[in-house]
Amino acid sequence: MLLAFHKPYGVLSQFTPEPGSPFRTLVDFGFPKGVYPIGRLDADSEGLLLLSDETELNQRLLHPRHAHEREYWVQVERVPADESLRKLEQGLVIQGRHTLPCRARRLDPQPQMPPRDPPIRVRKSVPDCWLALELVEGKNRQVRRMTAAVGHPTLRLVRVRIGAFRLGELTAGCWKRLAAAERELVLGG
Repeated sequence: MLLAFHKPYGVLSQFTPEPGSPFRTLVDFGFPKGVYPIGRLDADSEGLLLLSDETELNQRLLHPRHAHEREYWVQVERVPADESLRKLEQGLVIQGRHTLPCRARRLDPQPQMPPRDPPIRVRKSVPDCWLALELVEGKNRQVRRMTAAVGHPTLRLVRVRIGAFRLGELTAGCWKRLAAAERELVLGG
């Protein structure tokens, strides 16, 4: 079974709570028994999270050698110049490791996202911009570290696609079991 979940802000990608953590866990969302998250999104990230009871999917979907694409929409401070986007695309050295090349572009038009609770920090004198980043790897806090490295700190991060499967109209806190055609979109055949 393969499930798609729109993970809200403030939820850990795990079923077991962290001692003293203010964050909710996946146990609060009524998933079927025996499923576990494939990959993760940090508590302060939102969007598409897959869950499954099929252990072989973890390696197939997450290992960079399989080049399984994931797309993130990232709201950043200021409007990045083309040179900043090129640096993101070429890969950056983050914590002593070079990230794999990716695709980076400004979203035009800028997406209309539902408000986040709590809202992002807004500075009246500093504009913001939404970018799309398409990666085939996902190290801990990689997207946030990449945008910060080119001088554009992340304000909000939403994973909108895994493989060819899009988050679409799935609203925050909701999940669904994927039909065969949707599953093929995730797995790529």
